[in-house]
Amino acid sequence: MERHSRDANIVLLLIVGLSAWVIPGAGYFLLREKKRAAIIFITIILTFCAGLYIGSIGVVDPVGAKLWYTTQIMVSPVVAGLGYLSAGGHYPVYGRPGEIGQIYTSIAGLLNLLCVVNSVYLGYLRGTETAGS
Repeated sequence: MERHSRDANIVLLLIVGLSAWVIPGAGYFLLREKKRAAIIFITIILTFCAGLYIGSIGVVDPVGAKLWYTTQIMVSPVVAGLGYLSAGGHYPVYGRPGEIGQIYTSIAGLLNLLCVVNSVYLGYLRGTETAGS
């Protein structure tokens, strides 16, 4: 009985973590933290969009800026599509706007990584509370 509940909890944690990466805030939404989910979603998406607005889509560069791209893709797998569009070099970005855009989009990715880890941890705590009862 205990093994079944542990396996179910692991599956729940994987679903929470994956959904939190695919859609920022979705992990909290699955845990019934709707206000927190909305705040996280709006904050991460606006930060990422601000970076795109400042530096253009060219700041998402999987070829020329691999380290930046690694942090940017933590926002969502949708960023891979943007990277595919900009990989051909059709959207060159130079100077300070490009740097600031990379910083904003990377901060959004790292913030989402933090939220993914936190939502999985929150799900873990809730799973241990119900298992211990």
